[in-house]
Amino acid sequence: MAVDILIGLQWGDEGKGKIVDVLAPTYDIVARFQGGPNAGHTLEFEGTKHVLHQIPSGIFHPHIQNIIGNGVVLDPIVFRIEMQKLQDRGVDASQNLFISKKASLILPSHKVLDRVSEEALGTGKIGSTLKGIGPTYQDKIGRVGLRIGDILAEDFQDRYNKLVDRHRKTVEFYGQTLDLGEQEQIFFEAVEYLRTLKLVDSEYMINDALKNGKRVLAEGAQGSLLDVDFGTYPFVTSSTTLVAGACTGLGVAPRYIGEVYGIFKAYCTRVGSGPFPTELLDEVGDQIRKAGNEFGSTTGRPRRCGWVDLPTLKYSIMLNGVTQLNMMKADVLTEFDTIKVCTHYKLASGEITDRLPHSLDTETMEPIYEELPGWKVDLNQIDTVEALPEAFNNYMTFLEQQLEVPITIASVGPDRKSTLRREKVGV
Repeated sequence: MAVDILIGLQWGDEGKGKIVDVLAPTYDIVARFQGGPNAGHTLEFEGTKHVLHQIPSGIFHPHIQNIIGNGVVLDPIVFRIEMQKLQDRGVDASQNLFISKKASLILPSHKVLDRVSEEALGTGKIGSTLKGIGPTYQDKIGRVGLRIGDILAEDFQDRYNKLVDRHRKTVEFYGQTLDLGEQEQIFFEAVEYLRTLKLVDSEYMINDALKNGKRVLAEGAQGSLLDVDFGTYPFVTSSTTLVAGACTGLGVAPRYIGEVYGIFKAYCTRVGSGPFPTELLDEVGDQIRKAGNEFGSTTGRPRRCGWVDLPTLKYSIMLNGVTQLNMMKADVLTEFDTIKVCTHYKLASGEITDRLPHSLDTETMEPIYEELPGWKVDLNQIDTVEALPEAFNNYMTFLEQQLEVPITIASVGPDRKSTLRREKVGV
């Protein structure tokens, strides 16, 4: 069997959690392969909204094994709270959740490092969520970090103290003091809880499952345009958010990659700093934000909004080898008479291109739009593909022709049932 992968194609917040939840019943394993509590995957069903930060989105299906892979950075404090919230809603996640011993640990001191380093950037702030993600990945690459498996070692306390001392010196370099307060005690209580769970060599677990014919769905966090190599650097996250990240973040060879689901919104959003070519700084942007309730599920920050950007989508599709597209939140655009689609950029030199330059941050780019008729129909009330309005179908057909990949799922509302499947045909 193969590992199918679900990837965000924009700057994150595309709606990956909902699609994982919809697809999950056909899989035996759902696995997160990168990111940490800076991710917020929102699922809504039976009138209740659920937000997951570190736990895979297949957790609501008891028959599915959910794996937190080695590429994830795990905050024990946030994780314990997340598990308790699930327990309060009648979900005992400890029964079908497995955590890689090679996943990295976020310490309280990592969050302090995150804050002081972001503050030091002044007006050039990256827009960090201040969850300690970047410093934890730095320690991983620097080969000094702690991993989940380390909590089982007799000298874990000594290893912890050694790393915190290292962090203390860095914080003092910035002219501040490392004060962890009660967070340190809460951390060790959470670590004690972690020791009671299923800590595994997940790379063996996944590869054994593949050999036995099990179906695996890999779930990414953030989006392709936040990839540390190919995103809008330096305004990116600290991990590989592309399909390649699933290979390194789960221990799966490239030959086992199957379908690649590329998730995107019918428009575009971004949280935090960084370039955003189609951003709307007017009442139209405000209208999209209000209609789409575009506020970060992890931070609560208002998202920047704009029209869909095809050059960036083509770029993400190319890098990930996307085989199927899933379009989210189409219902948000219902109120508009016309919908704009960015098909190319006009550079400062006058050149017209649909390719991304080396740095979107330094290149002056004017989006070139094509306008399409709006549908002016409440898509929330539609539950079959056949009932979709002609203008909406024309919008999807236009995108398919431009992107050369079929749209196989169209989400027309927040609930699990508002997810319409389309036939996968050639484009």
